[in-house]
Amino acid sequence: MTDVDEAEQVRPLRRDAERNRQRILAAAAEVFAQRGLQVSLDEVARHAGVGVGTVYRRFADKEDLIQALFTKRIDDLAVLAEAALAEPDPWQALVSYLERMAGAMAGDAGLRQLMLFSPYAGERIAYARQKFSPSGRALIKRAQATGQARADLETTDIPFMILMLSTAADYAQDVSPGIWRRYLTLLVDGLRASRDCATPLPAPPLLPEEMQMIMNQRSPQQH
Repeated sequence: MTDVDEAEQVRPLRRDAERNRQRILAAAAEVFAQRGLQVSLDEVARHAGVGVGTVYRRFADKEDLIQALFTKRIDDLAVLAEAALAEPDPWQALVSYLERMAGAMAGDAGLRQLMLFSPYAGERIAYARQKFSPSGRALIKRAQATGQARADLETTDIPFMILMLSTAADYAQDVSPGIWRRYLTLLVDGLRASRDCATPLPAPPLLPEEMQMIMNQRSPQQH
């Protein structure tokens, strides 16, 4: 058999492997979003329509699958952040960013656990901050430069507000899953620059390392 023949035999297997990998990631995204990270790999396999052995061939263990899913999810959300920056009105761009990020967290139990609880913090939180901080900083500076956002708004305020909104969504999901939008509106009004003297903020903004410490100390909620 020639090298060409061997390559032709291997290539379809690689395509099948990649299709299975993407199918497993899509299934994991769905079940983790609905039920959180406690879902087993057996359940992910059933949802994907593959055997659990196929899952283990693509991912060494559940942690490996979670890492791959987290990276893909954060990369997808970073695209949304860039899309917000492309909006011409600085204020609407900032509000759009907040709404898109809060909506993503509110509708995804797995992502909330990844971002909030210590077994999935550390390097992953640093990766998310690396992806989002430049966009968030640029959106805030633009809105401040046009006099639309209050001057004391800082970059670390945004992820903390998103965490607040996603927590509200988590608590109310069985009764009023969209209640976070009410609180988003209240928060957005608080971000506006006022012609009158805005109430001074009673505490300084979090430093990036303080945000990291807060996320790392949250109690894990995975079995």
